[in-house]
Amino acid sequence: MGRIDRRGFLKTSGGGVLALWLGGRTPAARAADTPKLPNIVYILCDDLGYGDVKCLNPDGKIPTPNLDKLASQGVMFTDAHSGSAVCSPTRYGIMTGRYSWRSTLKSGVLYTNSPPLIPTDRLTVASMLKQRGYRTACIGKWHLGMVFKTTDGQEQRVKNLDFAQPIQDGPTALGFDYYFGIPASLDMEDYYFIDDNRVVKAPTRREEAEKGLRYHRAGLMAEDFTLEGVLPALTRHAVGVIDGHARDYADKPLFLYLPLSAPHAPIVPNDEFKGRGNVGLYGDFVAEIDSTVAQVLEALDRNGMTDNTLVIFTSDNGFAPIADLDGLLAQGHDPCYVFRGTKADIFEGGHHIPFIARWPGRVAAGSACTDTICLADLMAAAAEITDFDIPDNAGEDSVSFLPALLAKTPRAGREATVHHSSNGSFAIRQGKWKLIFCPDSGGWSQPTPKEAKTMDLPPIQLYDLEADIAEVKNVYAEHPDVVERLTNLMKKYIDNGRSTPGAPQKNEGKIWMYRAEAAKV
Repeated sequence: MGRIDRRGFLKTSGGGVLALWLGGRTPAARAADTPKLPNIVYILCDDLGYGDVKCLNPDGKIPTPNLDKLASQGVMFTDAHSGSAVCSPTRYGIMTGRYSWRSTLKSGVLYTNSPPLIPTDRLTVASMLKQRGYRTACIGKWHLGMVFKTTDGQEQRVKNLDFAQPIQDGPTALGFDYYFGIPASLDMEDYYFIDDNRVVKAPTRREEAEKGLRYHRAGLMAEDFTLEGVLPALTRHAVGVIDGHARDYADKPLFLYLPLSAPHAPIVPNDEFKGRGNVGLYGDFVAEIDSTVAQVLEALDRNGMTDNTLVIFTSDNGFAPIADLDGLLAQGHDPCYVFRGTKADIFEGGHHIPFIARWPGRVAAGSACTDTICLADLMAAAAEITDFDIPDNAGEDSVSFLPALLAKTPRAGREATVHHSSNGSFAIRQGKWKLIFCPDSGGWSQPTPKEAKTMDLPPIQLYDLEADIAEVKNVYAEHPDVVERLTNLMKKYIDNGRSTPGAPQKNEGKIWMYRAEAAKV
Protein backbone atom coordinates (compact mmCIF):
# COMPACT_ATOMS: atom_id res chain seq x y z
CA MET A 1 0.00 0.00 0.00
CA GLY A 2 1.10 3.60 -0.60
CA ARG A 3 1.45 6.11 2.20
CA ILE A 4 -1.93 7.36 3.37
CA ASP A 5 -2.38 11.13 2.95
CA ARG A 6 -2.15 12.95 6.28
CA ARG A 7 -3.58 16.24 5.03
CA GLY A 8 -6.76 15.49 6.96
CA PHE A 9 -5.12 16.15 10.34
CA LEU A 10 -6.71 19.14 12.01
CA LYS A 11 -4.23 21.49 13.69
CA THR A 12 -5.43 23.47 16.65
CA SER A 13 -4.43 26.89 17.91
CA GLY A 14 -1.91 27.38 20.65
CA GLY A 15 0.66 25.03 19.20
CA GLY A 16 -1.35 21.90 19.93
CA VAL A 17 -2.74 19.31 17.59
CA LEU A 18 -5.84 17.18 17.59
CA ALA A 19 -5.44 14.01 15.57
CA LEU A 20 -8.76 14.00 13.72
CA TRP A 21 -8.92 12.24 10.38
CA LEU A 22 -11.46 14.23 8.38
CA GLY A 23 -13.72 13.02 5.64
CA GLY A 24 -17.29 12.99 4.37
CA ARG A 25 -18.47 9.45 4.98
CA THR A 26 -22.10 8.92 6.00
CA PRO A 27 -22.97 6.85 9.10
CA ALA A 28 -24.57 4.19 6.86
CA ALA A 29 -21.43 3.90 4.74
CA ARG A 30 -19.26 3.67 7.81
CA ALA A 31 -21.42 0.92 9.32
CA ALA A 32 -21.35 -1.07 6.09
CA ASP A 33 -17.57 -0.94 5.98
CA THR A 34 -16.82 -2.13 9.51
CA PRO A 35 -13.39 -3.76 9.29
CA LYS A 36 -13.04 -7.49 9.80
CA LEU A 37 -9.56 -7.14 11.18
CA PRO A 38 -9.61 -5.90 14.78
CA ASN A 39 -8.45 -2.51 15.92
CA ILE A 40 -5.43 -2.81 18.21
CA VAL A 41 -4.88 -0.32 21.05
CA TYR A 42 -1.62 -0.84 22.92
CA ILE A 43 -1.24 1.22 26.12
CA LEU A 44 2.28 1.18 27.54
CA CYS A 45 2.91 2.74 30.94
CA ASP A 46 6.33 4.02 31.94
CA ASP A 47 7.68 2.40 35.15
CA LEU A 48 4.36 1.04 36.47
CA GLY A 49 4.92 -1.80 38.92
CA TYR A 50 3.03 -5.08 38.87
CA GLY A 51 1.87 -4.33 42.41
CA ASP A 52 0.40 -0.96 41.42
CA VAL A 53 -2.62 -2.55 39.72
CA LYS A 54 -5.26 -3.51 42.27
CA CYS A 55 -6.64 -6.52 40.41
CA LEU A 56 -3.12 -8.00 40.23
CA ASN A 57 -2.23 -7.08 43.80
CA PRO A 58 -5.26 -7.29 46.11
CA ASP A 59 -3.10 -5.99 48.95
CA GLY A 60 -2.19 -2.85 47.01
CA LYS A 61 -3.42 0.46 48.37
CA ILE A 62 -3.91 2.34 45.09
CA PRO A 63 -7.45 2.15 43.65
CA THR A 64 -7.43 1.28 39.93
CA PRO A 65 -11.16 0.79 39.19
CA ASN A 66 -10.88 1.20 35.43
CA LEU A 67 -8.00 -1.23 35.10
CA ASP A 68 -9.86 -3.65 37.34
CA LYS A 69 -12.90 -3.31 35.09
CA LEU A 70 -10.74 -3.91 32.02
CA ALA A 71 -9.41 -7.10 33.61
CA SER A 72 -12.93 -8.23 34.48
CA GLN A 73 -13.78 -7.95 30.79
CA GLY A 74 -10.63 -9.67 29.58
CA VAL A 75 -7.60 -11.62 30.71
CA MET A 76 -4.78 -10.92 33.16
CA PHE A 77 -1.39 -12.38 32.21
CA THR A 78 0.38 -13.07 35.48
CA ASP A 79 3.78 -14.00 33.99
CA ALA A 80 4.39 -11.20 31.50
CA HIS A 81 7.82 -9.64 31.07
CA SER A 82 9.31 -6.58 29.45
CA GLY A 83 12.21 -7.16 27.08
CA SER A 84 14.48 -5.15 29.36
CA ALA A 85 14.44 -3.67 32.84
CA VAL A 86 14.70 -0.15 31.40
CA CYS A 87 12.87 2.00 28.84
CA SER A 88 14.46 2.21 25.39
CA PRO A 89 15.43 -1.45 24.99
CA THR A 90 11.90 -2.61 25.80
CA ARG A 91 10.40 -0.14 23.31
CA TYR A 92 12.79 -1.40 20.64
CA GLY A 93 11.55 -4.94 21.27
CA ILE A 94 7.90 -3.93 21.17
CA MET A 95 8.35 -2.24 17.81
CA THR A 96 10.64 -4.83 16.19
CA GLY A 97 9.99 -8.17 17.89
CA ARG A 98 13.75 -8.37 18.49
CA TYR A 99 15.72 -8.17 21.73
CA SER A 100 17.46 -4.81 21.92
CA TRP A 101 20.80 -6.33 22.95
CA ARG A 102 21.08 -7.60 19.39
CA SER A 103 21.11 -3.95 18.25
CA THR A 104 23.79 -1.36 19.00
CA LEU A 105 22.19 -0.68 22.40
CA LYS A 106 23.83 -3.20 24.74
CA SER A 107 22.99 -1.40 28.00
CA GLY A 108 21.32 1.73 29.30
CA VAL A 109 18.85 3.93 27.44
CA LEU A 110 18.75 6.64 24.79
CA TYR A 111 18.36 10.39 25.32
CA THR A 112 16.51 13.19 23.56
CA ASN A 113 19.42 13.82 21.21
CA SER A 114 20.19 10.15 20.45
CA PRO A 115 20.21 9.00 16.83
CA PRO A 116 17.59 6.42 15.79
CA LEU A 117 17.98 2.92 17.17
CA ILE A 118 15.69 1.34 14.55
CA PRO A 119 16.82 1.62 10.92
CA THR A 120 14.06 2.61 8.52
CA ASP A 121 14.45 -0.59 6.50
CA ARG A 122 13.61 -2.84 9.48
CA LEU A 123 10.05 -4.15 9.69
CA THR A 124 8.15 -2.78 12.66
CA VAL A 125 4.75 -3.64 14.05
CA ALA A 126 3.45 -0.39 12.59
CA SER A 127 4.86 -0.88 9.09
CA MET A 128 3.66 -4.48 9.12
CA LEU A 129 0.12 -3.48 10.06
CA LYS A 130 0.13 -0.73 7.44
CA GLN A 131 0.72 -3.42 4.86
CA ARG A 132 -2.42 -5.12 6.16
CA GLY A 133 -4.47 -1.96 5.64
CA TYR A 134 -4.29 -0.40 9.12
CA ARG A 135 -4.25 3.28 9.96
CA THR A 136 -1.42 3.68 12.42
CA ALA A 137 -0.80 6.30 15.11
CA CYS A 138 1.69 6.68 17.92
CA ILE A 139 0.83 9.07 20.75
CA GLY A 140 3.31 9.42 23.58
CA LYS A 141 6.89 8.95 24.65
CA TRP A 142 9.01 7.62 21.77
CA HIS A 143 12.49 7.19 23.34
CA LEU A 144 13.97 5.38 20.34
CA GLY A 145 15.97 8.22 18.84
CA MET A 146 15.44 10.63 15.95
CA VAL A 147 17.54 12.58 13.46
CA PHE A 148 17.61 16.33 14.07
CA LYS A 149 19.21 18.93 11.89
CA THR A 150 21.88 20.76 13.88
CA THR A 151 22.65 24.45 14.13
CA ASP A 152 26.38 23.90 13.62
CA GLY A 153 26.39 21.00 11.19
CA GLN A 154 28.02 18.76 13.78
CA GLU A 155 26.84 15.54 15.42
CA GLN A 156 23.56 16.12 17.23
CA ARG A 157 23.78 17.03 20.91
CA VAL A 158 21.25 18.50 23.31
CA LYS A 159 22.65 22.01 22.79
CA ASN A 160 22.80 22.15 18.98
CA LEU A 161 19.45 20.79 17.79
CA ASP A 162 17.69 22.94 15.19
CA PHE A 163 14.05 22.86 16.29
CA ALA A 164 12.89 24.79 13.22
CA GLN A 165 13.78 21.97 10.84
CA PRO A 166 11.88 18.72 10.20
CA ILE A 167 12.86 15.66 12.23
CA GLN A 168 13.86 12.56 10.29
CA ASP A 169 13.73 8.82 10.99
CA GLY A 170 11.27 9.11 13.86
CA PRO A 171 7.92 7.32 14.24
CA THR A 172 6.53 8.49 10.89
CA ALA A 173 9.52 6.92 9.12
CA LEU A 174 8.86 3.57 10.81
CA GLY A 175 5.26 2.87 9.84
CA PHE A 176 3.17 5.38 11.75
CA ASP A 177 0.82 7.62 9.78
CA TYR A 178 0.77 10.07 12.65
CA TYR A 179 2.81 10.88 15.75
CA PHE A 180 2.34 13.27 18.63
CA GLY A 181 4.39 13.17 21.81
CA ILE A 182 7.73 13.73 23.50
CA PRO A 183 11.11 12.45 22.28
CA ALA A 184 12.24 10.65 25.44
CA SER A 185 11.52 10.40 29.17
CA LEU A 186 9.93 13.41 30.83
CA ASP A 187 12.95 13.87 33.09
CA MET A 188 15.28 14.37 30.09
CA GLU A 189 16.03 17.81 28.68
CA ASP A 190 14.82 19.57 26.56
CA TYR A 191 11.04 19.77 27.00
CA TYR A 192 8.68 20.11 24.03
CA PHE A 193 6.04 18.31 21.97
CA ILE A 194 6.55 16.86 18.51
CA ASP A 195 3.73 16.76 15.96
CA ASP A 196 4.44 14.30 13.13
CA ASN A 197 8.03 15.31 12.31
CA ARG A 198 8.02 18.88 13.62
CA VAL A 199 8.66 20.42 17.03
CA VAL A 200 5.37 22.15 17.91
CA LYS A 201 7.03 25.01 19.77
CA ALA A 202 10.76 25.31 20.27
CA PRO A 203 11.98 25.24 23.88
CA THR A 204 13.13 28.74 24.80
CA ARG A 205 12.76 29.27 28.56
CA ARG A 206 15.11 27.86 31.15
CA GLU A 207 13.78 25.04 33.34
CA GLU A 208 15.83 24.36 36.46
CA ALA A 209 16.50 20.84 37.68
CA GLU A 210 14.52 19.40 40.57
CA LYS A 211 15.12 16.45 42.85
CA GLY A 212 12.77 14.18 44.74
CA LEU A 213 9.44 13.13 43.27
CA ARG A 214 9.58 15.97 40.73
CA TYR A 215 13.02 14.83 39.55
CA HIS A 216 14.02 16.13 36.14
CA ARG A 217 17.12 17.58 34.57
CA ALA A 218 17.77 21.25 33.84
CA GLY A 219 17.10 22.34 30.27
CA LEU A 220 14.99 24.44 27.96
CA MET A 221 11.20 24.19 27.92
CA ALA A 222 8.61 25.39 25.41
CA GLU A 223 6.56 28.33 26.65
CA ASP A 224 3.23 26.45 26.86
CA PHE A 225 4.76 23.16 28.03
CA THR A 226 4.31 21.97 31.63
CA LEU A 227 5.32 18.72 33.26
CA GLU A 228 1.80 18.26 34.62
CA GLY A 229 0.31 18.89 31.20
CA VAL A 230 1.97 16.01 29.35
CA LEU A 231 -0.24 13.09 30.42
CA PRO A 232 -3.49 15.02 29.81
CA ALA A 233 -2.20 16.10 26.38
CA LEU A 234 -1.37 12.54 25.41
CA THR A 235 -4.79 11.40 26.63
CA ARG A 236 -6.59 14.07 24.58
CA HIS A 237 -4.68 13.19 21.45
CA ALA A 238 -5.27 9.46 21.86
CA VAL A 239 -9.00 10.08 22.27
CA GLY A 240 -8.88 12.38 19.24
CA VAL A 241 -7.28 9.64 17.15
CA ILE A 242 -10.06 7.21 18.07
CA ASP A 243 -12.86 9.72 17.48
CA GLY A 244 -11.45 10.80 14.14
CA HIS A 245 -10.77 7.28 12.97
CA ALA A 246 -14.30 6.10 13.75
CA ARG A 247 -15.81 9.07 11.97
CA ASP A 248 -13.67 9.12 8.86
CA TYR A 249 -11.92 5.79 8.33
CA ALA A 250 -14.25 3.09 9.64
CA ASP A 251 -13.42 1.04 6.55
CA LYS A 252 -9.92 0.53 7.94
CA PRO A 253 -8.72 -1.01 11.21
CA LEU A 254 -6.75 1.18 13.62
CA PHE A 255 -3.46 0.49 15.35
CA LEU A 256 -2.95 2.97 18.19
CA TYR A 257 0.31 2.71 20.12
CA LEU A 258 0.00 4.81 23.29
CA PRO A 259 3.28 4.88 25.25
CA LEU A 260 2.47 7.05 28.26
CA SER A 261 4.96 9.25 30.09
CA ALA A 262 3.76 8.15 33.53
CA PRO A 263 4.28 7.17 36.29
CA HIS A 264 7.97 7.74 35.42
CA ALA A 265 9.54 10.70 37.25
CA PRO A 266 8.78 13.54 37.48
CA ILE A 267 5.78 12.39 39.46
CA VAL A 268 3.35 15.20 38.72
CA PRO A 269 -0.34 14.30 39.12
CA ASN A 270 -2.81 17.04 38.33
CA ASP A 271 -4.75 18.65 41.16
CA GLU A 272 -7.99 16.79 40.45
CA PHE A 273 -6.25 13.49 41.22
CA LYS A 274 -4.47 14.50 44.40
CA GLY A 275 -5.66 12.38 47.28
CA ARG A 276 -7.20 9.71 45.06
CA GLY A 277 -4.26 7.31 45.20
CA ASN A 278 -4.21 6.81 49.02
CA VAL A 279 -0.40 6.70 49.28
CA GLY A 280 0.73 10.17 48.27
CA LEU A 281 1.66 11.69 44.93
CA TYR A 282 2.83 8.44 43.36
CA GLY A 283 -0.53 6.83 44.04
CA ASP A 284 -2.28 9.92 42.69
CA PHE A 285 -0.24 9.65 39.47
CA VAL A 286 -1.28 6.01 39.07
CA ALA A 287 -4.88 7.11 39.63
CA GLU A 288 -4.46 9.60 36.79
CA ILE A 289 -3.21 6.80 34.54
CA ASP A 290 -6.32 4.82 35.48
CA SER A 291 -8.38 7.80 34.33
CA THR A 292 -6.48 7.94 31.03
CA VAL A 293 -7.38 4.30 30.41
CA ALA A 294 -11.02 5.09 31.19
CA GLN A 295 -11.07 7.92 28.65
CA VAL A 296 -9.58 5.71 25.94
CA LEU A 297 -12.10 2.96 26.64
CA GLU A 298 -14.96 5.47 26.66
CA ALA A 299 -13.85 6.73 23.24
CA LEU A 300 -13.99 3.18 21.90
CA ASP A 301 -17.44 2.70 23.44
CA ARG A 302 -19.07 5.85 22.06
CA ASN A 303 -17.69 5.15 18.60
CA GLY A 304 -18.97 1.59 18.49
CA MET A 305 -15.43 0.19 18.29
CA THR A 306 -15.25 -1.80 21.54
CA ASP A 307 -16.43 -5.15 20.21
CA ASN A 308 -13.86 -5.16 17.42
CA THR A 309 -10.87 -3.87 19.38
CA LEU A 310 -8.05 -5.69 21.12
CA VAL A 311 -6.92 -3.48 24.00
CA ILE A 312 -3.62 -4.27 25.70
CA PHE A 313 -2.45 -2.50 28.85
CA THR A 314 1.07 -3.05 30.17
CA SER A 315 4.31 -1.40 31.35
CA ASP A 316 7.80 -1.05 29.90
CA ASN A 317 9.56 -2.32 33.06
CA GLY A 318 9.12 -2.52 36.79
CA PHE A 319 8.61 0.17 39.43
CA ALA A 320 11.32 2.86 39.70
CA PRO A 321 12.54 3.38 43.27
CA ILE A 322 12.93 7.13 42.74
CA ALA A 323 9.21 7.21 43.56
CA ASP A 324 10.00 6.67 47.27
CA LEU A 325 9.79 2.91 47.68
CA ASP A 326 10.40 3.06 51.43
CA GLY A 327 7.57 5.55 51.89
CA LEU A 328 5.17 3.40 49.91
CA LEU A 329 6.13 0.27 51.84
CA ALA A 330 5.59 2.13 55.11
CA GLN A 331 2.02 2.79 53.99
CA GLY A 332 1.46 -0.87 53.19
CA HIS A 333 1.80 -0.60 49.42
CA ASP A 334 4.42 -2.68 47.59
CA PRO A 335 4.60 -1.61 43.93
CA CYS A 336 6.88 -4.59 43.21
CA TYR A 337 4.33 -7.06 44.58
CA VAL A 338 6.25 -10.10 45.90
CA PHE A 339 9.16 -9.71 43.52
CA ARG A 340 12.77 -8.95 44.34
CA GLY A 341 14.31 -5.78 42.94
CA THR A 342 13.01 -2.84 40.95
CA LYS A 343 13.40 -1.20 37.57
CA ALA A 344 16.91 -1.70 36.11
CA ASP A 345 17.42 -5.08 37.86
CA ILE A 346 17.77 -8.55 36.43
CA PHE A 347 15.57 -9.73 39.31
CA GLU A 348 11.81 -10.15 38.72
CA GLY A 349 10.99 -6.68 40.03
CA GLY A 350 12.86 -5.23 37.07
CA HIS A 351 10.90 -6.88 34.28
CA HIS A 352 7.87 -8.81 35.65
CA ILE A 353 5.08 -6.45 34.63
CA PRO A 354 1.30 -5.99 34.54
CA PHE A 355 -0.38 -7.15 31.32
CA ILE A 356 -4.13 -7.02 30.74
CA ALA A 357 -5.86 -7.71 27.43
CA ARG A 358 -9.50 -7.32 26.37
CA TRP A 359 -11.06 -8.48 23.11
CA PRO A 360 -14.83 -8.94 23.51
CA GLY A 361 -16.16 -12.18 22.13
CA ARG A 362 -12.68 -13.59 21.63
CA VAL A 363 -11.07 -13.41 25.08
CA ALA A 364 -12.78 -14.99 28.08
CA ALA A 365 -13.93 -12.23 30.43
CA GLY A 366 -12.50 -12.29 33.94
CA SER A 367 -9.87 -14.89 33.08
CA ALA A 368 -6.21 -15.26 33.99
CA CYS A 369 -3.31 -16.80 32.08
CA THR A 370 -0.07 -18.08 33.60
CA ASP A 371 1.82 -18.50 30.30
CA THR A 372 5.16 -16.71 30.12
CA ILE A 373 5.05 -13.92 27.54
CA CYS A 374 7.34 -11.04 26.57
CA LEU A 375 6.49 -7.60 25.20
CA ALA A 376 8.55 -8.44 22.12
CA ASP A 377 5.76 -10.90 21.29
CA LEU A 378 3.43 -8.16 20.05
CA MET A 379 4.80 -8.43 16.52
CA ALA A 380 4.18 -12.17 16.17
CA ALA A 381 0.74 -11.88 17.76
CA ALA A 382 -0.26 -9.03 15.45
CA ALA A 383 1.09 -11.01 12.49
CA GLU A 384 -0.99 -14.05 13.44
CA ILE A 385 -4.09 -11.94 13.93
CA THR A 386 -3.69 -10.32 10.51
CA ASP A 387 -2.31 -13.37 8.67
CA PHE A 388 1.04 -11.73 7.92
CA ASP A 389 4.09 -13.86 7.16
CA ILE A 390 7.04 -12.34 9.05
CA PRO A 391 10.28 -12.66 7.04
CA ASP A 392 13.36 -14.26 8.57
CA ASN A 393 15.08 -10.90 9.03
CA ALA A 394 12.33 -9.51 11.29
CA GLY A 395 10.74 -10.43 14.62
CA GLU A 396 13.68 -12.65 15.52
CA ASP A 397 12.59 -13.00 19.16
CA SER A 398 8.83 -12.65 18.85
CA VAL A 399 6.48 -15.53 19.72
CA SER A 400 2.75 -15.06 19.25
CA PHE A 401 0.72 -14.99 22.45
CA LEU A 402 -2.54 -15.24 20.47
CA PRO A 403 -3.11 -18.92 21.41
CA ALA A 404 -2.73 -18.01 25.08
CA LEU A 405 -4.91 -14.94 24.63
CA LEU A 406 -7.68 -17.07 23.15
CA ALA A 407 -7.06 -19.91 25.65
CA LYS A 408 -6.39 -22.42 22.88
CA THR A 409 -5.06 -25.84 23.82
CA PRO A 410 -2.61 -27.32 23.34
CA ARG A 411 -0.16 -24.49 22.73
CA ALA A 412 3.62 -24.42 22.59
CA GLY A 413 4.36 -20.85 23.69
CA ARG A 414 7.90 -19.65 24.31
CA GLU A 415 10.80 -22.07 24.47
CA ALA A 416 12.54 -19.65 26.83
CA THR A 417 12.70 -15.91 27.58
CA VAL A 418 15.82 -13.77 27.87
CA HIS A 419 15.91 -11.00 30.45
CA HIS A 420 18.27 -8.01 30.37
CA SER A 421 19.21 -5.46 33.03
CA SER A 422 20.23 -1.83 32.76
CA ASN A 423 23.96 -2.57 32.83
CA GLY A 424 23.69 -5.33 30.23
CA SER A 425 23.49 -8.40 32.45
CA PHE A 426 21.59 -11.43 31.15
CA ALA A 427 19.24 -14.05 32.52
CA ILE A 428 17.36 -16.82 30.75
CA ARG A 429 14.05 -18.23 31.95
CA GLN A 430 12.62 -21.59 30.98
CA GLY A 431 9.69 -23.03 32.88
CA LYS A 432 10.36 -22.66 36.58
CA TRP A 433 14.08 -22.11 36.15
CA LYS A 434 15.78 -18.74 35.88
CA LEU A 435 19.53 -18.62 35.33
CA ILE A 436 21.25 -15.26 35.90
CA PHE A 437 24.69 -14.71 34.36
CA CYS A 438 26.01 -12.32 37.00
CA PRO A 439 26.50 -12.34 40.79
CA ASP A 440 24.48 -9.18 41.49
CA SER A 441 21.30 -7.28 40.59
CA GLY A 442 22.66 -5.95 37.31
CA GLY A 443 20.96 -2.70 38.23
CA TRP A 444 20.11 -0.52 41.20
CA SER A 445 19.12 -2.93 43.97
CA GLN A 446 21.45 -4.62 46.41
CA PRO A 447 23.82 -6.16 45.74
CA THR A 448 24.66 -3.63 43.06
CA PRO A 449 27.39 -4.50 40.57
CA LYS A 450 29.74 -2.19 42.44
CA GLU A 451 28.93 -3.78 45.80
CA ALA A 452 29.32 -7.27 44.39
CA LYS A 453 32.99 -6.64 43.63
CA THR A 454 33.73 -6.57 47.35
CA MET A 455 31.56 -9.58 48.20
CA ASP A 456 32.21 -13.28 47.93
CA LEU A 457 29.30 -14.12 45.66
CA PRO A 458 28.89 -16.98 43.17
CA PRO A 459 29.36 -15.80 39.58
CA ILE A 460 25.90 -17.03 38.56
CA GLN A 461 22.47 -17.38 40.14
CA LEU A 462 19.83 -20.04 39.60
CA TYR A 463 16.33 -19.73 41.05
CA ASP A 464 13.36 -22.08 41.10
CA LEU A 465 10.60 -19.51 40.62
CA GLU A 466 7.83 -21.97 41.44
CA ALA A 467 9.25 -22.49 44.91
CA ASP A 468 11.03 -19.16 45.30
CA ILE A 469 9.44 -16.32 43.35
CA ALA A 470 11.26 -13.83 45.63
CA GLU A 471 14.63 -15.17 44.37
CA VAL A 472 16.05 -15.71 47.84
CA LYS A 473 17.84 -19.07 47.51
CA ASN A 474 20.50 -19.46 44.83
CA VAL A 475 20.47 -23.17 43.94
CA TYR A 476 23.00 -23.17 41.09
CA ALA A 477 25.31 -25.63 42.89
CA GLU A 478 22.49 -28.13 43.36
CA HIS A 479 21.43 -28.27 39.70
CA PRO A 480 24.50 -28.30 37.42
CA ASP A 481 22.47 -29.99 34.69
CA VAL A 482 20.01 -27.08 34.59
CA VAL A 483 22.85 -24.57 34.56
CA GLU A 484 24.53 -26.36 31.65
CA ARG A 485 21.32 -26.72 29.65
CA LEU A 486 20.26 -23.10 30.02
CA THR A 487 23.79 -21.83 29.40
CA ASN A 488 23.93 -23.74 26.13
CA LEU A 489 20.50 -22.45 25.15
CA MET A 490 21.57 -18.87 25.82
CA LYS A 491 24.71 -19.38 23.70
CA LYS A 492 22.53 -20.74 20.91
CA TYR A 493 20.23 -17.72 21.05
CA ILE A 494 23.20 -15.37 20.83
CA ASP A 495 25.00 -17.25 18.07
CA ASN A 496 21.90 -17.72 15.90
CA GLY A 497 20.91 -14.07 16.07
CA ARG A 498 17.42 -15.20 17.00
CA SER A 499 15.51 -17.27 19.55
CA THR A 500 12.73 -18.34 17.18
CA PRO A 501 12.75 -20.79 14.26
CA GLY A 502 14.16 -19.39 11.05
CA ALA A 503 17.35 -18.62 9.21
CA PRO A 504 20.22 -17.39 11.44
CA GLN A 505 20.62 -13.61 11.55
CA LYS A 506 23.46 -11.28 12.44
CA ASN A 507 23.68 -9.37 15.70
CA GLU A 508 25.03 -5.83 15.63
CA GLY A 509 28.34 -6.05 17.44
CA LYS A 510 29.80 -8.53 19.90
CA ILE A 511 27.52 -9.84 22.64
CA TRP A 512 29.07 -10.95 25.92
CA MET A 513 26.96 -13.40 27.88
CA TYR A 514 28.93 -12.67 31.06
CA ARG A 515 29.52 -9.03 31.91
CA ALA A 516 32.90 -9.94 33.40
CA GLU A 517 34.04 -11.10 29.97
CA ALA A 518 33.26 -7.74 28.42
CA ALA A 519 35.16 -5.95 31.20
CA LYS A 520 38.36 -7.76 30.22
CA VAL A 521 38.26 -6.49 26.64
